[in-house]
Amino acid sequence: MTTTFESQRTALADVVAIPVTPFAEDGRVDQDAHRALLRRLLDGGVTTLTPNGNTGEFYALAPEERRLVTEMTIDEAGDRSVIIVGVGHDIPTAIASARHARELGAQMVMVHQPVHPYVAQRGWVDYHRAIAESVPELGVVPYIRNAQLTGARLAELADHCPNVIGVKYAVPDAAKFAAFARDAGLERFVWVAGLAEPYAPSYFSAGATGFTSGLVNVAPAVSLNMIEALRSGDYPGAMKVWEQIRRFEELRAANGSADNVTVVKEALASLGLCRRDVRPPSRELPEDERAEVAAIAAGWSI
Repeated sequence: MTTTFESQRTALADVVAIPVTPFAEDGRVDQDAHRALLRRLLDGGVTTLTPNGNTGEFYALAPEERRLVTEMTIDEAGDRSVIIVGVGHDIPTAIASARHARELGAQMVMVHQPVHPYVAQRGWVDYHRAIAESVPELGVVPYIRNAQLTGARLAELADHCPNVIGVKYAVPDAAKFAAFARDAGLERFVWVAGLAEPYAPSYFSAGATGFTSGLVNVAPAVSLNMIEALRSGDYPGAMKVWEQIRRFEELRAANGSADNVTVVKEALASLGLCRRDVRPPSRELPEDERAEVAAIAAGWSI
């Protein structure tokens, strides 16, 4: 029987939340805080979660920590959310992570962009094909940040692997996204705006139907307001939300996104929800910048 992945496709056409990974004072993953933050997202109406995403500090987590985060998320969410587990690094590690996710009951995996310094376009296909073929029962979502990759290569991958059903597209160029999606097959994949709320209106106008979010950790209702406006074609309404979150996202994007996770955790710390700790190469905000983040978070309807 051919798997259609309809429920997974539906889950991608939504706010795809990327939960943070809170750390305790001793530096380990704070399991109690992590579970509380997950419950807050679920209670806030979020129905698609991506443990081990970049906002979760994927690259700063040890293998056993990534497994722990996956296990806690799936256990805490139960049947309240579709789970897309972030996987990556070398191919054997990515395959082991994907199979672990499958064993626990996850429905999809998101494959982080290869960080190898030499990425050939056909090598990109080979990398993702090896992972997708190892878990044919799971939906697979490549995370694309490579502006040189062509839509034809994605189509080639999906020809081999029908479980490649969606794309997290994170190249900051709406025109390139529009062309890439049409070259790959606009209706063939679910297109997720991988640069979150700031890019969601422009990417939705070109064919995206979902967006990822780190901001949703802080204010679930804000992110959900934007997706509802975009779904209904209310672009003025979506831009009102855009204006509301603009400064927060500018702080995250500054200096090559140096404080992307830091700002989110600072906002959560200001609300008393977790510690502000991040791991190198990220770094905590200096004291004089913390007040601005706290003021933004306090001003939202949490």
